Amino acid sequence: MKKDIHPNYREVVFLDTQSNFKFLTRSTVETKDTIVWEDGKTYPLVKIEISSASHPFYTGSGKAYVATAGRVEKFLKKYNKK
Repeated sequence: MKKDIHPNYREVVFLDTQSNFKFLTRSTVETKDTIVWEDGKTYPLVKIEISSASHPFYTGSGKAYVATAGRVEKFLKKYNKK
């Protein structure tokens, strides 16, 4: 395997800035910020605007589009097919 062609794959902490939710995972993303994690070690920090902790789909706070009844009737009325 050639040296110095692969990205640095390491443990990184992602911080959701909306909900202050943090999680530790592995990534190749580059960042200059660091944070001390719960285990006492210092990890690179990546700030993100949205995650599963703040996304309306996962939290249930958003209003999902619900298919309304009567679409066929609306179509028939619009085009008046007999």
